Amino acid sequence: MLDFPRWKVWSIIATLAVLVALAIPSFLPERVTAGLGSRVPHINFGLDLAGGSYLLLEADTADLANSRLETMRDQVTAEMRRGKPRIAIGDISTRGNQLSFMLRDPSQVDAARERLLTIAGGGAGMTGQREWDIQVVDTSRFVLKPTEAGLAQAIDTAMGDATEVVRRRIDELGTREPTIIRQGTDRIVVQVPGLQNPQALKDLLGKTARLEFKLVDLTATPEQLAQKQAPVGSQILPYPGNPAGPPVIAVKRSVIISGDQLIDASQTFDPQDNLPQVAITFDGTGGRRFARVTQENTGKPFAIILDNQVISAPNINEPILGGRASISGNFTVESANQLAIALRSGKLPVALKVIEESTVGPELGQDSIRAGVLASAVAVALVVAFMLVTYGRFGLYANLAVVINVFVIVGVLAFFKGTLTLPGIAGFVLTIGTAVDANVLINERIREERHRGRSVVQAVELGYKEASRTIFEANVTHAISGVIMLVLGSGPVKGFAVVLLIGIATSVFTAVTFTRMLVALWIRRTKPKTINI
Repeated sequence: MLDFPRWKVWSIIATLAVLVALAIPSFLPERVTAGLGSRVPHINFGLDLAGGSYLLLEADTADLANSRLETMRDQVTAEMRRGKPRIAIGDISTRGNQLSFMLRDPSQVDAARERLLTIAGGGAGMTGQREWDIQVVDTSRFVLKPTEAGLAQAIDTAMGDATEVVRRRIDELGTREPTIIRQGTDRIVVQVPGLQNPQALKDLLGKTARLEFKLVDLTATPEQLAQKQAPVGSQILPYPGNPAGPPVIAVKRSVIISGDQLIDASQTFDPQDNLPQVAITFDGTGGRRFARVTQENTGKPFAIILDNQVISAPNINEPILGGRASISGNFTVESANQLAIALRSGKLPVALKVIEESTVGPELGQDSIRAGVLASAVAVALVVAFMLVTYGRFGLYANLAVVINVFVIVGVLAFFKGTLTLPGIAGFVLTIGTAVDANVLINERIREERHRGRSVVQAVELGYKEASRTIFEANVTHAISGVIMLVLGSGPVKGFAVVLLIGIATSVFTAVTFTRMLVALWIRRTKPKTINI
């Protein structure tokens, strides 16, 4: 137990030295660390310490259900036209959260069913149930209803994609270490430390950024627009900036090109009037399709639609080649930049609405940091004084282990780019208070062995050997509690659990292995006949 070869001594010293070095940047002022670059590891402060914005977003599942109906309507129309022979159908109704349409030729019922089965989706999740239920009514009318399993799977997939889109949008803001996690089936928690403008964050995350280009239906009469009744194959959309007068416009349902085919978007200025606009670039497929459609419809207007609202409806004066276009409107530089970020990060598969928000000021965070540092300093001072008075030299070794353990915990957090929260500081203080438990057990066991008449070497060796079992068992039960909090707890509880688990591992290493090395080196060098413990 007290045999420490040279390689082992230097391994322990090197490990602790590296972790202490990793911790140093976290203790330096921010103005110093800012010049060191982002590659230098350091602890990030959470929302409750650095201040920032908190949002709880909830998915609009009704909007998702409507989007699925619209998508299925387009798929049904395309599928019936694509195959041979072509299956003629009447207008598709989406009333009552279901699709229904009539076959013009009842003899094609079986062929139509076969084609519908190819787009109705396979087993939804592990249920084996189809995403859409297909029924035939009155021999020639089909009714497609979304199943509960299919909708649940669609919500789960959409929320997973929405979480990633939200993450990309926030990363574009240049914020540091945001927390973005799903909560339940249809909610997302967003915490952005350091951001003091929650309105800008809400505006950015509130954009679904569903960009579409559609042709304007010129056959719609003013009476139809006033009554919001679109011709067959078209739809009425709001157009607040319509220079023709009415705040609505009729557009074709078929999409010329969508935002899914974008590869870039950026805020620029119109060379003619120097007003802010958004320049967009399509991928190869989108660029070719856009060029073909603009060639075939030169002289006709097309609508630029964002989140089911028309931004502008310019005329196609000439074919738009090269896969590039621009979106103009009543933009400011900030709103154009936000739209560019939203388009670059991709559209949200489901609309999100803010149901809870809060802002933490940096002053409150600074007060929390000062209180946490004071609590940590007081805890270290009291522990150091107690151990030094009670155990003398062995207490000095334990104190050295406690101080190094503080740096090691910070170094581990910095290495993994962890975020320290106020509950994390509580876990930090608790770890300091319990860091010397192992040394208390060891020292008391050594004292007992000396009272039994054993020599110094035997007492120290048995003390570390026998106490290590108790230390291991006690810390295992401690760690189990921390793991349960980490797995089942929410944000603040997880912050506490992370620091607690790191502290358990590092305190055992410093309090047992490191102090045992120091004691072994001292005994080997001085060969004491008695010890004062």
